Formats: sequence, structure tokens, C-alpha cells
Amino acid sequence: MSEAVTRAHRAEWARVVAALTKRFGDLDIAEEAAAEAFAIAVERWPVDGVPPNPGAWLTTTATRKAIDRIRRESKRDDKHKEAQVVHEPEPRGAVDDDRLRLIFTCCHPALAMEARVALTLRMVGGLTVPEIARAFLMSESAVGQRITRAKAKIKAARVPYRVPEAEDLPARVDGVLTALYLVFNEGYLATGADTDPLRHDLTAEAIRLARLIRALLPDDGEVTGLLALMLLTEARRAARVSKSGELVALGEQDRGAWDTALIAEGHGLVRERLAAGVAPGRYQILAAINAVHTSARDMRDTDWSQILALYDQLVRVDPSPIVALNRAIAVAELDGPQVALATVDRLEDQLSGYHAFHATRADLLRRLGRGQEARAAYDKAIELAGNTAETANLTRRRDQLS
Repeated sequence: MSEAVTRAHRAEWARVVAALTKRFGDLDIAEEAAAEAFAIAVERWPVDGVPPNPGAWLTTTATRKAIDRIRRESKRDDKHKEAQVVHEPEPRGAVDDDRLRLIFTCCHPALAMEARVALTLRMVGGLTVPEIARAFLMSESAVGQRITRAKAKIKAARVPYRVPEAEDLPARVDGVLTALYLVFNEGYLATGADTDPLRHDLTAEAIRLARLIRALLPDDGEVTGLLALMLLTEARRAARVSKSGELVALGEQDRGAWDTALIAEGHGLVRERLAAGVAPGRYQILAAINAVHTSARDMRDTDWSQILALYDQLVRVDPSPIVALNRAIAVAELDGPQVALATVDRLEDQLSGYHAFHATRADLLRRLGRGQEARAAYDKAIELAGNTAETANLTRRRDQLS
């Protein structure tokens, strides 16, 4: 029964928060009322059974909790009266989607970029604070404080929950794209041990919202690039986890199981951006890298020279340690594991808490025949990895060491 509540949480959290924020105009009230409704569901559904329409039940319960809170607060009399009034449908403005409207609200320019993204992941993506912390490679307490400060800033600055107009979108789109990318990544490879390894609900919703944003901003290259990146990544989903529940590395995947329709669409978007003749941004380059991978019929056919050239371009746009780590994987294919390992080792101070750093290092050490060091690196990667499918893959590779 708790699994049913969890599924409802994933599917309905953002919708309930969006509906309550739209009605009451307060993110705090919306989130707290939604949390109360889900807590009641955890208590009642195992006894009473799951209602026929879980989403409607959660929305109704959360709305009652929100009204109860407003009634208890004497300073909120105006909002209480407002809550009792049946409003005429508001104009739809530029964004005709409640969840996307809430994303653009959270990504208001009054907030710092980091705060916009963290708040969006929590309020709209429905990600937990631990999941957001892992996405940012930060402590949970720091992320919690960032979200609290963001909500306080929205309240203090009186940022309205309203329909964004077309002129509002360009100033907010960077934060929106970052949030969608991180939501998609959590679905692509969940960071927690208590969730499914692949969360199709998150990847599908991120793609849906990216399509909506592209319809609003068809000339924005990064919007198109992010959509292409998501499509080319999602195309491989069916081949990414084995029947035994183990993550399957790109080189070992059954490419016949890849979704050819998504690949064709993603390649078309990449070609569209290339034809535009405009210097690409981060998402466009990442999409191009994935286009090269999905163009190869076999891992041995991969054009690693082109991938490395794209990573060299990406490093200039996004000189982050994670980009440098991924670039090192391409270097290993062209120049050998020893050269790549030297690059990876220089990233230790920045990525020592990131499981993929230790997993990459373990693979390079294994290829160099340094079994004892590889085993220690695998052990560290297993300790830090939260995803059960990835842990199973790392454990097998470690145990195969002689």
C-alpha cells in the first residue's frame, strides 16, 4: 500500500502544489497543505483502500487543509475570503499549463539562479531534499536552507503567481532549463536506493515540458538542444537495466532495443541547430555528443575523435569537473587509460564525494591491470552510489577482478 502512495506522490505532487498555489497565491501554504494531504494518505489508504481517483482525493484534502490554515491565521483574512470566492477562469497568457506556469514562477529573476533551480526541483519536480542535494553535490542542510531562503524571498518581494507573459520568458528560461535537466537526470538514473532505478514518470514529464517550452520559444537553441538531449537519452531506456535489475553500460546495451523514433527526432533537432550556424550552448553540445553515440551501430563504430572534439568545445562553455570527468572517458578510448587516469586523478579534490568519479577511476585502473587499486575504487563507488541497479553493476565488476 505504501508503494501506491509513493506512485501517487510522484505523479501528483507537482500538480497538487500548482493547483493550490494558483488558488491561494502562496507557495508555503501550497507545499505544507500538500504534505499534510500525503501524510493523511499514508495513514488512511492502508486501512480504507486507495480511492478511485487518488489525484482528486489528494487535491481536495490539500485544499481543505490550506483553507483551515488560512482560517486559523487572523492576518490572512483577505486570502480566506478570496478562497471562498468562485473565480472566473483567468486568462491563459503565454503559458497554458499549470505546472509550467509554476516553474516559471519559481524561476523569477528576483531569485539567484541556484535558488531558482533548487526551489523548482522541490516544488515542481517533487524531488526530495536528499535527491536535490545529490544533484548539486551539496549537503542536505545547505539545500534545505537554500529552498527556505528562496520561498522567503518570493514572499518578501511579493513575487506574484500569475500567468507569465511572452516578454517574461527569456529572462527565466535558463533556470527553467536547468531545473528540467536535473529532473530528467533524476529520472534517467535515480540517486536514491528506495526508488526505481529508472523513473519514467520524471523523464516523460521533463520531455513533455520541454516540448511546451520549445513551442513557446522555437528560436531558442538551448531549448531545442535540451529537448534533443532528452529524446536521445530516453531512446536508450529499454536497454539500460537488465532483467536481473543491473544497470547496463552503454557499450553492452542491445542497440536493437533503442527507440528508433526518438533517435530520429533527436537527430533531426541536432541537425536543425547545426544548420542555424549559431555557436552552440551546453545542451546543444551534449545533444550532439549523444547523436554521435546513437549513430553508431556498435560500440566499436563510435567516432571517439568527434566526441572528444565536442567535449573540448563543451569544456569552453561549461568548465565543470563533471564535464572534465566525462571528457576523460573519451580520452581513454583514443589515448589509452593511462593518459585518462592522470586527468581523472586531478579531479579528486572536487569530486571525491561523487560516485561516478570513483567508478570511472576504477574502470581505468582495471584496464591498466592495477587490480588492488581498482577494487578499492569500486568499493568507494559502491559506498556512494544510491541506485540499486548501478550498485549491482559496480559490485559485479569489482567481483570479476582477479
